[in-house]
Amino acid sequence: MIIIHNLVLKGADMSLNQVSTFNLWRGIKEMRRKLFEVLTVSVLVTALLAGCSEKNIEETEAEAAASVASSVEEKEMTPADMRVGVCIYKFSDTYMSLFKDELINDLVKAGFKEENITIVNSALSQGYQMLQLKKLIASGVDILVVNPVNTSKTAEVTDLAMEAGVPLVYVNREPDAAEEIRWESESMPVTYIGCDARQAGTFQGKIIMDLGFDNIDKNGDGVLQYIMVKGEKNNADTYFRTRYSIDALKKAGWNVEKLAEGNGNWDKNVSEYVVTEALKENPSPEVIICNNDMMAIGALEAVSKAGLVAGEDVYIIGADAFEGALENILEGKIVGTVFNNYVEQARLTTGTILSYMKKQNVAHFYGSDYVKVTKENAETILGIIREGDETEEE
Repeated sequence: MIIIHNLVLKGADMSLNQVSTFNLWRGIKEMRRKLFEVLTVSVLVTALLAGCSEKNIEETEAEAAASVASSVEEKEMTPADMRVGVCIYKFSDTYMSLFKDELINDLVKAGFKEENITIVNSALSQGYQMLQLKKLIASGVDILVVNPVNTSKTAEVTDLAMEAGVPLVYVNREPDAAEEIRWESESMPVTYIGCDARQAGTFQGKIIMDLGFDNIDKNGDGVLQYIMVKGEKNNADTYFRTRYSIDALKKAGWNVEKLAEGNGNWDKNVSEYVVTEALKENPSPEVIICNNDMMAIGALEAVSKAGLVAGEDVYIIGADAFEGALENILEGKIVGTVFNNYVEQARLTTGTILSYMKKQNVAHFYGSDYVKVTKENAETILGIIREGDETEEE
């Protein structure tokens, strides 16, 4: 059975030098075992000295050394041998919950044993996640997959994994640029897999533009008035999705005015509260831009309770293409979203784990493009998601 704990204690391919360094990292874990084997052989040889001729001693030493070398070479790791530790920043995040389930499915299909996959919920605590990582390393995992709680603290996570000689794969929440540069400059076996949040914001802006300015400018003042519902504070996705959605509009020559903003923390209920409060002071926004779909659904609830008709009086846009948001897009209540392809990212994560296992060249970054989603293609994206759900059930 897969072990899932809830609240439990862009670079290029690696060069030959990087591959060599990677082998060194992997070698740390084998060092103690090999040393023990060599010492055992030495004791055996010493015990035989008294009863063997010089020739026999030499032959015994050679045979023993060859036996150790052979046992080391014969042991090649397979998926069934691999122990995988996965840290998710919080299980209640809809996107990461979908990714987690898809990753488990992919790993098992690739030959990993269910009992060798340990997944823990970091419950939005950086200190808790560090403790969990230490416990996973102590348990003997061969690779770590980390969805970091705090992307500005990933250097601590990286150092912990590298000191233990364990390759590391970050997913979805991107470490800062300085940290990624460090992986490359120091030839670390560390990879980030995810989308570029800048692209998500840009695509949100383009979806708004595709509606046409005259359709959006309800009051005819030549300015787009909007409310911004952001994700968590100090989060790269929050920053880039917020900035680039507005930058796209400004670069297109649109005049925009921010009426209000607040942090919805990726949560439907928090977003509903943020938008409800914003509407008290600003009852007639033209657009509500949300950093993810759960917050867009929360905004939809707030708008409806305020007596506004979504899709007519105000336009709401989200990101990540969750099933509930796609259904609202088809009904015309949400104008669009961007598909953050968790299915593809799970495949990339499994492939990266296999590459590290085989000591193949591994890049420091594997990207997955977002897809603009509107009423025209929402049914197709919904089909992709539901197909993935059906595959997991099988």
